[in-house]
Amino acid sequence: MNKRMVQIIAKKDIKSILATKQILIPMLILPTILCVIMPVFVVYLLQTYNLSLINGLDQMVNLIGEIPGKEGEVIRGISDRKSQEIYLFVNYMLPPLYLLVPVITSMMIAANSFVGEKERRTLESLLFAPINIKDLFIGKMLAAFLPAMSISLGGLLLSALVINFLTYGQFNSVLFLTTNWLMFVFWIVPSLTVLTILFNILISARVKGFQEAQQIGGVTVLPIIGLLIGQVSGLFYLNPMIILLIGILLITISVFLLIKISKMNERHILFEKQVY
Repeated sequence: MNKRMVQIIAKKDIKSILATKQILIPMLILPTILCVIMPVFVVYLLQTYNLSLINGLDQMVNLIGEIPGKEGEVIRGISDRKSQEIYLFVNYMLPPLYLLVPVITSMMIAANSFVGEKERRTLESLLFAPINIKDLFIGKMLAAFLPAMSISLGGLLLSALVINFLTYGQFNSVLFLTTNWLMFVFWIVPSLTVLTILFNILISARVKGFQEAQQIGGVTVLPIIGLLIGQVSGLFYLNPMIILLIGILLITISVFLLIKISKMNERHILFEKQVY
């Protein structure tokens, strides 16, 4: 692997991303809404109003409180009902929503990186450039992975600061960044980001435009919605073991996609449908 060539490709794509308002603006708006505005709004409502009868939080608190082990003990140890509901929202309902940040961000970047070459008519220069296909692939992967992870971690930091600022006086401790959150950030988010990028690479080889790639790539959001529904319905609740298994599943699927993509080891196959 030519590290210098990989760096050049990654830097070129990242500069292109920063110069494209169609991608940059949603990348900044999404974490602001999901990591700052929405958590602040929900925590404020839970602190101010009784929402248990409206959204079923009361039932969820009871169900989690019955779980044996540390999580059940934590919920039972919080005497105030509103505090229990806030803890539930921050540590059970917010993590799946937070996953939308790396997924949608990496999806947009990967689609732009691969399909964008077709739309910008720069594909031909890449096809005939003296660049190893492996270096090209790794460079474009990094160009999608690094910004997506940076934005995700930045959004998480902002969310942690804001939520802990609002709730520290209520809990007298740091509410955010529990074991579940740390495993989400360092296990699930990187695995899911890589999977999203690989999935979009497969899509990009078969579509002609950025919008089409985004629409098909939106399928990656469905498992996150399923994760949220599973918790709200009481089907399961996030704990370190479930998070570990989810990460293993994501890595397994990523390996499968990587093997499939590795068979597309020629430029004309990886970018087979060009825009003329």
